[in-house]
Amino acid sequence: MLTTTNLAIGYGTHIVQEGLNLETHSRDLICLVGTNGAGKSTLLRTISGLQKPLSGAIHIEGKDLRKLNNHDRSLLYAMVLTDAIYVENLTVFELVALGRIPHTDWTGALTSRDKALVNEAIAQVNLTHKTHDYLNAISDGEKQRAVIAKALAQDTPLVLLDEPTAHLDLPNRIEIMLLLRRLSVNTGKTFILSTHELDLALQMADKIWLMTKGHIEIGIPEDLMLSGKFQTAFGNNSYHFDEEDGHCKIHHLTGLLEVSISGPTPALSWLKRALIRCGIQVNACSAIEIEAHDHGFTIGESTFTTIQETLNYLYKNYGRLKEEQL
Repeated sequence: MLTTTNLAIGYGTHIVQEGLNLETHSRDLICLVGTNGAGKSTLLRTISGLQKPLSGAIHIEGKDLRKLNNHDRSLLYAMVLTDAIYVENLTVFELVALGRIPHTDWTGALTSRDKALVNEAIAQVNLTHKTHDYLNAISDGEKQRAVIAKALAQDTPLVLLDEPTAHLDLPNRIEIMLLLRRLSVNTGKTFILSTHELDLALQMADKIWLMTKGHIEIGIPEDLMLSGKFQTAFGNNSYHFDEEDGHCKIHHLTGLLEVSISGPTPALSWLKRALIRCGIQVNACSAIEIEAHDHGFTIGESTFTTIQETLNYLYKNYGRLKEEQL
């Protein structure tokens, strides 16, 4: 689908990354992640032709982008930028229809097939009920789905997205990532997106392009985690990425207080999480025992209905982190 050969990217004489030999295949969902300044947006902008490569070549479906005009490029890839869309007098249908411009004649008139593809793209992002709504009357998450629908309507084998979840809240960030995962499978297109959503990238990407300054690692999420490369790129003394589930774990301060815990999950799991957050160590040998059960938490003869009440009891009777430890 996409290949780069000895590609160097950057600005002027400043090289951000070089020697990039990348490749993608149909139905790939590739997450481009990395530290700030590593060149994520620069790479996407170079692939999309928004800036020239310093050296090397880029091919899409075997076609050298250096030899193509803008119209021919628009038939090979679509681009979704980070900037939010603010257009008052434009409906969802009209925005998505702009994706058909490369396929229309000089008048820009839509054929019945064009209109069918626009409606299909809107349906693919679950916005059919908003087809004729104005953009200023829909939510930010719906606007982002409309922009993705525009890219789908363009009907290209490759879709590039620069931080498509940047302006969204958590539920919408998850929905957009799930949408892209589904679209990569159902449409056969290749999606490459830069993102700071590390947890979501680890769960959903077919491959991760992990960029650090002057270097890029490529692999499936599981291999990058097991090799320690993900931790090397992002981890530090304050947090790490758990090798078992990939989630980010904070290195909390701990005091001298230790407790032992028992009981069923999920109550036990959330109790342990609260204890660690508050600097209370969990030790199976501790004489202070907390039992989690269906109706609350028990310490000796005392039973509490919430974790907050349990913590208050521990603070009152055994103390908490001293000020010099915070």
